[in-house]
Amino acid sequence: MSMKKNLLVTLILLVSLFTKAQDLVLVAKEDVIAKVKEGNNNIKISQQDILMAKGDFNQTNAIFLPNISASHTGISTTNPIMAFGSKLNQGIITTSDFNPDLLNNPHAITNFSTKFEILQPLVNLDGIYQRKAAKAKLIATELQSERTKDYMLLEVEKAYMQLQLAYKTVSVLEKAEETALENKRLADNGFKQGYLQKADVLFVEVRVLEIKNQLQTAKSNIENISNYLSVLMDDKTYKILKPTDSLAVIMQENTPKNLLKNRADILAMNFATEAYKQMHNADRTAFLPRLNAFGSYELHDHNIFQGGANGYMFGAQLSWNILEGTKRFGKKQKSRAEFEKSKINQEQYMAQSQIELNKANRMLQDAKSNLKLSELAVEQSKESLRIRTNRFKQGLEKTTDLLMSETQYLQKQLDYYTTVFQHNFAVVYIKFLTKE
Repeated sequence: MSMKKNLLVTLILLVSLFTKAQDLVLVAKEDVIAKVKEGNNNIKISQQDILMAKGDFNQTNAIFLPNISASHTGISTTNPIMAFGSKLNQGIITTSDFNPDLLNNPHAITNFSTKFEILQPLVNLDGIYQRKAAKAKLIATELQSERTKDYMLLEVEKAYMQLQLAYKTVSVLEKAEETALENKRLADNGFKQGYLQKADVLFVEVRVLEIKNQLQTAKSNIENISNYLSVLMDDKTYKILKPTDSLAVIMQENTPKNLLKNRADILAMNFATEAYKQMHNADRTAFLPRLNAFGSYELHDHNIFQGGANGYMFGAQLSWNILEGTKRFGKKQKSRAEFEKSKINQEQYMAQSQIELNKANRMLQDAKSNLKLSELAVEQSKESLRIRTNRFKQGLEKTTDLLMSETQYLQKQLDYYTTVFQHNFAVVYIKFLTKE
């Protein structure tokens, strides 16, 4: 029975390991970037924003293109004016229709009319400025979409490096767990031989449990980061991802110190300000008259969908809506304030972007300084642990001192890889801030 139970446990473990192996997927950063460009929802949303802006711009074609409409209307009337007019439109007026009795009390008459109308704008200055504003808004939206893509790729870089760091952390903790288990074995032997106290053994056991908990947290972190990368790629399988390359220091070329004004988001701010300016111009010129040409062609008959008689009309109209209460003055005041606000926001955004670039450059310099120090600290703590471990095996070292050296060595390794991550992120972040 015991043998069957052991076989069952072994089978369950094998199935579990096989399932985990199936769920683990090796990914290269280039592949992740390609999938994010293709499937990321934030990028797709920004592309829809472009289509919306294009729709707004296309609507402004109305200031150049004619407005054409058609209608077919049927009536039956004994209204004297309508009845006489319908006969005139149908071209069926006779001498008897001028009889006063028939003019005052006409018989019911049926009239079916088909009408085609055209309205052609000729001069519409506020519409022209509205079109310029819509064009500036479209360009700003396209540039902002480009910047959104850049930001999502920065998120990919960051998450990918976090995943590299997480796997490095797991690797360090697994080695620390092996060391802790070996120390526990030595402590158990020392306790059996009588030169260690039970408290020493408990210290070592607590240390083993601490490392196991840290290792479990690190593995959970791998899953969390993998899920986030899956969201960025719009991959709903949510498999555990593993980078094909390990965390290593990225070499950095010369870093720009000043902000580049042709960055996509900064250009987008410029065009957004231009859009507000043109909208203000549109509100100012709304006080001016408009000139439109118009025309119509009509078919009339007493039978439906017929055209026994026809006629046309065309002309031009100069219209001037002189006063709409204080509505126009209010719109002009509001658009002026929006334009001024946009200019202030643009200046503030430029200043904040420059500060962010300065901060990133300082972050990179700090990381470079810490890299060498962290590397030396790892070597020093490793050597210290080696010496204390040898002395502990000989019974010449306290358990607490050994555990302290082990903890220090573990922490220095984690600090080093964290510094590498900070350095690498600073490099890609500066590239993001200075991308043209």
